[in-house]
Amino acid sequence: MFLLNGHPLSPDSAFVTPDGTQYPANWLRLSSPDERAAIGITEEPDPAWYDQRFYWGPGLPKDHTQLVEQWVQQTRTTANTLLAPTDWQVIREADNGKLMSAETKADRQRIRDAAGGKITSINATTTTAELAAYITSNAYSDWNPIPEPAPTNGVEFFSNGSTSAGF
Repeated sequence: MFLLNGHPLSPDSAFVTPDGTQYPANWLRLSSPDERAAIGITEEPDPAWYDQRFYWGPGLPKDHTQLVEQWVQQTRTTANTLLAPTDWQVIREADNGKLMSAETKADRQRIRDAAGGKITSINATTTTAELAAYITSNAYSDWNPIPEPAPTNGVEFFSNGSTSAGF
């Protein structure tokens, strides 16, 4: 990271020195260390990377208990979002007895089971680092097997030959 009077400079942005001299956007990339030092530019290592979802800074973890609550809620929200496209079928079945397909029921149950497993795993963590490792893993991000719905132009076909077009 390049600094001029304690302020960071972007390697691809034009800048002006305190004496008013203007430099083009490519100057930092093309200049030598001696040329940069001559106008007061220093170079320091970039700050260490950290995941801001879990840490306040490098090596400064956020409160584990609060993060668990947050990620449990996020998992429930994701599950609800995945269930929402077929919620109308649940309502229709309760309202007039027209059954949703067994496949849709199975898909909805897989989503609920996946969410339950993820919440159990989140609650089983004991440290922020452990929680971060789980949340950033494929085990958390993978909600499959959730089959992609086949395009039906808004009409759902059931195994008995009926369609959802006739509510």
